[in-house]
Amino acid sequence: MSRIEKLIERLKAKPKDLTYEETEKILNSLGFFEYNKGRTSGSRVEFKKNNKKIQIHKPHPGNILKPYQVKIILNKLKELGEI
Repeated sequence: MSRIEKLIERLKAKPKDLTYEETEKILNSLGFFEYNKGRTSGSRVEFKKNNKKIQIHKPHPGNILKPYQVKIILNKLKELGEI
């Protein structure tokens, strides 16, 4: 099992300590790229792949995603047919 496959399995398990970097690696491996809407977007980022979008807020001050964010990402990836 590759490192990315392990990260995807980790995401599916809905961990309480998933980092933003791990999430970014997962989404990048699936073809999504981070898009910041400009200076006024604050911590809000969007990951785009063609016409598919996933919007989240970068966690701060820490680096750990909240459980609701993990759920949103997982549900969106399933809805888009990516996992």
